[in-house]
Amino acid sequence: MTDFWLSCGHHLLDREDGGGLKVTDDFLKVYLARPELIPPPEACAVEKALHGALLANPRIPVSPSDVAAIADADARENWQVLVAFRDQLLRHKTLEAAYTELVRKGIGNTPSLFINQLVHVILRNALDGVDDARVLRAAELFFRTQRATVHDGSLIAADEETVGGATTQPVSPLVSMLGLPAEAEIDVLNDENTNTYWERSDQFDMALDLTAGRAGLAALAEAMRRWIAHLLGVAVTIEPLTEVRDVNWSWYVGLDADGTRMGDLLWTGEEIDEATMNQVVGLFRLTFADPELMLDKVKGEPVYLILAITPDNLIRMKPQNLVTGLPIRHLETVT
Repeated sequence: MTDFWLSCGHHLLDREDGGGLKVTDDFLKVYLARPELIPPPEACAVEKALHGALLANPRIPVSPSDVAAIADADARENWQVLVAFRDQLLRHKTLEAAYTELVRKGIGNTPSLFINQLVHVILRNALDGVDDARVLRAAELFFRTQRATVHDGSLIAADEETVGGATTQPVSPLVSMLGLPAEAEIDVLNDENTNTYWERSDQFDMALDLTAGRAGLAALAEAMRRWIAHLLGVAVTIEPLTEVRDVNWSWYVGLDADGTRMGDLLWTGEEIDEATMNQVVGLFRLTFADPELMLDKVKGEPVYLILAITPDNLIRMKPQNLVTGLPIRHLETVT
């Protein structure tokens, strides 16, 4: 088994007996190495002292008054965000538990960058031991925006930041340490080059064929199945569909904002024009292994998952919807 996604920092974390990821000091210190948190030479003494104290012990209590004493307004905001996020991680036994509570109660002011990083490392844990590169590449949709394009009749998804050049977001220190290139050649993952994914996994430079009826959507279904099993402890089967007939939309989960909008329209029986239907990337049928776990009103019924592209051809998947949107009884007790 070849390692993958080194940039997520999974090697800095420990595992607890149940398989979840335990926060370590080394993992927390990576956030302190972010460019926006390293005090510049002109930073005030309070900011420099706070940064130094946290580098020595990233778990020390930080009060609102400690942050309020920082002179620079932008720096104060950055520290407020970081301390709140750190405290969220430290309140829980595992990163998985911290993420699950965060998305159930509302992400609030937590930056999407931090959420995506959590998804990245939790997925690395959930997919540990997977030897199918297509499943790993499909799982990248969970935490990285994709640009979709039709090429020779195939729907191809490529990493938006990679095809668009350098990202405007600050680069993770781990990525910088790995010396990854700012731009890279894009290859579509196929049977001939699948073995190269492992060495390239942190470059996000392999595109995925998401054409209906092909392996890419089946790989995404497997990634979602493992995500649900890992975070919720619920066994399901997920299958991609190539057509829909006589569907009972009793329960659906949009895997992105546009997918949710389409599900709302279908559920209310409204007509959907062809242009809107063409936005659908994937439609999946999810079935619970144990229907007794489901809410009574939909017990035994399939759940439909809808993934769509935006009008400007982007795929922005929201994996938290799989945590918060399934019809599970007593969801708050499932860990």
